[in-house]
Amino acid sequence: MRKRLFSKDMLFRQVFLVIADVLTVIAASSMALWVRFDFSVAKIEEVYLEYIWAGMVPNVLGVIVAYWFFHLYRSVWKYAGVYELQHILFAGVTATLTQLAGFAIAGFRMPRSYWFLYAGALIALTTFVRFSYRMLRRLRSQMEDKRTGENLSRVMIVGAGSAADMLIREIMQSEYLHKKIECVIDDDPELKGKTIRGYMIIGGREKIVEAARQYRIDEIIIAMPSVSKKETAEIAKICNETGCEMKLVPGMYQLINSEVSISKLKHVEIEDLLGREPVKVDLEKITGYLKDQVVLVTGGGGSIGSELCRQIAAADPKKLIIVDIYENNAYDIQQELIRKFPKLNLIVLIASVRNTNRMNAIFEEYLPNVVFHAAAHKHVPLMEDSPNEAIKNNVFGTLKTVQAAHRYGVEKFVLISTDKAVNPTNIMGASKRICEMIVQAYSRKSETDFVAVRFGNVLGSNGSVIPLFKQQIREGGPVTVTHPDIIRYFMTIPEAVSLVLEAGAFAHGGEIFVLDMGEPVKIVDLAMNLIKLSGYTPGEDIEIKYTGLRPGEKLYEERLMAEEGLAKTENDRISIAKPIEMDDEKFFESLEEMKTEVYAETGEVREMVRKIVPTYKREKRKTK
Repeated sequence: MRKRLFSKDMLFRQVFLVIADVLTVIAASSMALWVRFDFSVAKIEEVYLEYIWAGMVPNVLGVIVAYWFFHLYRSVWKYAGVYELQHILFAGVTATLTQLAGFAIAGFRMPRSYWFLYAGALIALTTFVRFSYRMLRRLRSQMEDKRTGENLSRVMIVGAGSAADMLIREIMQSEYLHKKIECVIDDDPELKGKTIRGYMIIGGREKIVEAARQYRIDEIIIAMPSVSKKETAEIAKICNETGCEMKLVPGMYQLINSEVSISKLKHVEIEDLLGREPVKVDLEKITGYLKDQVVLVTGGGGSIGSELCRQIAAADPKKLIIVDIYENNAYDIQQELIRKFPKLNLIVLIASVRNTNRMNAIFEEYLPNVVFHAAAHKHVPLMEDSPNEAIKNNVFGTLKTVQAAHRYGVEKFVLISTDKAVNPTNIMGASKRICEMIVQAYSRKSETDFVAVRFGNVLGSNGSVIPLFKQQIREGGPVTVTHPDIIRYFMTIPEAVSLVLEAGAFAHGGEIFVLDMGEPVKIVDLAMNLIKLSGYTPGEDIEIKYTGLRPGEKLYEERLMAEEGLAKTENDRISIAKPIEMDDEKFFESLEEMKTEVYAETGEVREMVRKIVPTYKREKRKTK
């Protein structure tokens, strides 16, 4: 039934257009003669009128055939644009030449200027008929907008380039987007006062806040996919001051592929306000050393571990083995990888890296070529309260995994470390520094390339500040910041993992790779931007409360210890820290002593850690 109704409707429109074209041919012929003879009907020679009427039927048929050939009866005219205009031009010229040939064969001689006037009139009238539907539809839409204006979202477009043009066109044409464009912003001073598809460009970014109030803007769309991340962040921060909902065109590829549309827009996230350029990695190198290899990831269900698994799976390994103690996380990443990579040879094992026999059995059975060791306790305040558990899991879990890798001939072993290992003030950071020392010590006596990768905070990871802030905002506040001056380095999880994988490609054994995390960010600025991004005013709607530094927490993290220096790699975002000399024999003896203490659950672990890591200086817990 629906198909039949649709066919009847199409047939009605085509018949209407054919009738309109017949009238257009008559009108164009008459207008051409009228103009040729100085806009006077009386001056038109009768013979020319006779020729016109004698050739009218074949002329009309020729026009209809030409218009059919150029799809003028099949186009959707409510979306008409340059493409349809070109077809009208070609069809009009073709129809005129057809008539000229017919008149020549019949011996009808018309004034030479008639043919130019006729072609112009035919094209102009056809364009008017075809585009009048679009104009009438727009007028009707504008009248409806006035009647239902209170239901429309008032939109500001930032950017007046190709992306903005595509978005404005979609908003104008769509019957389903309840949006009304109020103004356009662009920093180019030459564009101020001009229009894009009829909408005024009122000025540059300095006008955003004022215009948002003046036009009562509900939504701001940043349509500038070609500018840098830093510039996008600067504009997004200004837009964030308005309290309006913000969206943006994600990237250049959408503009290149003509995929810019309302449905492709993404909400502005806190990452967009950081202004960091995306990390570039050498994908060929990553794929090269992981392809057709057996790869094992410990802690594969965590935020870093699971992203490692995603990117490794995309590199087409021979087999991917995920080891995790927490079954829910392991199950989640297992099901995700099964859906996304149905051909992947995937093994998911529940195991603790603290279990020597279990780890040896896994390595013996699967003989991995490459190991990424991400399993760790990482929550600083929790580890301060349970230091023995931090050492058991992080230090001795790493030691047992390293020993298994050495015993069963792993080619590359990559430890995921942290900038908290540098001059640590907490037991978690100190434990990670010991892990780095284990890796470097084993690199000196093993065929395995043991390396560590050291980086800072990642956006959205388990336990990071952003999920905490979002939860606090949802609950109405307050948002808790430990100190007004505290700063941290941030990177997205996929970026950090890409660099970890590339660092693995550079590995020759013993290196500590240090990732460049970009510019540091003040946590209080992060909190304020996130509150604004959620549509609230800091200090009014949502309070920011300072709670004081937590046990073991620094105001800022460091990338290097005083003894270390940096050497460059092929990727300027990855550097190599200079190894610190150490007595391996004495180091392993100290580990055995510490093992006895922590498993005896004595309170001497911090002193044992300080002997191994002289740079460890515990921050005293403040008493109230």
